[in-house]
Formats: sequence, structure tokens, C-alpha cells
Amino acid sequence: MSMQDPISNLLSAIKNAHARNKEELTINSSKKIVSILQVLTEEGYIHSYEVSLDVKPLVTIKLKYYEGKPVIKELKRVSRPGLREYVNHKEVPEVRGGLGVAIISTSKGLLTDSKAREAGLGGEVICSVF
Repeated sequence: MSMQDPISNLLSAIKNAHARNKEELTINSSKKIVSILQVLTEEGYIHSYEVSLDVKPLVTIKLKYYEGKPVIKELKRVSRPGLREYVNHKEVPEVRGGLGVAIISTSKGLLTDSKAREAGLGGEVICSVF
């Protein structure tokens, strides 16, 4: 059975692993998932990730906790296959007054909301993290 929305699967897997206080999780890999994980690592929401180069590529994600609680409080998919959400450079959303991060798919790759605003780029709003 094929997966309809691998990004939603990634976000759900992270939420479920945090709910069970798991240190790491393994899911199927793709270029977009690796790009999202790169942004989450740069922003300090996950500890690290590692991509295996087997026949079926998998990615192992090491989650981050602070004082026993997950660093990620809220992880929400904004644009989905049934309803895409696009914004121009003037409408790039702020998550929780700038405390969170929105991941935007732009012509320059996946960027955070602040970097997209800085570069004057809009695009598809993939998800928001707080």
C-alpha cells in the first residue's frame, strides 16, 4: 500500500514518539522529509537525524527533550494534498508571535518563515512548529 502523504506521516510519527518519550524513531525517507528534518535540526527542535542508504532508504530521527519534556509542543500540518496553502512574501505567517517556526517551500528550497521574509520569498506553507 502506498503512502498518500509522507509529510503528515513524519509529523504524526514525531508526535507519537514524543507522547511515548522515545529517544529515536525510524521512518521512510525522501528528499522533502530530509529537508524538513534539516530545518528542524537547524532550529533546535530535534537533536539529529541519519539517513540509511539501503535498498529502501530509511531515516532515523533522534528527538530532543528539555528537563524530561519534549522540545516540540505543537506540530501542525498546514498545506495538505487536498488543500494547498500558498502565501506571497508579504503574507508569510508568524507562529505564536515569532516563538514558533513555519516551514515554507520556496523556489530556494525549504526555509523558515523568518528566512523567507528576509529573502522576500513566498511559497507553500508546509507545517508549523512550536
